[in-house]
Amino acid sequence: MSEPHSGTLPSKARTEEWRSFLFLSIVMAPVIAGTVIVSYGFAVWVFQMFAGPPTS
Repeated sequence: MSEPHSGTLPSKARTEEWRSFLFLSIVMAPVIAGTVIVSYGFAVWVFQMFAGPPTS
């Protein structure tokens, strides 16, 4: 008898897992990183509109 959770995935599940991993690592990680960088830059820009530019 075969065990229901023997530790190996069927071929279709394995392919879907690879697709998910590649999508997350190639598409979503750069998008999230870019969004964080742009958001920080926007926050600094808005802060400088009210507080003025940094002076030395």
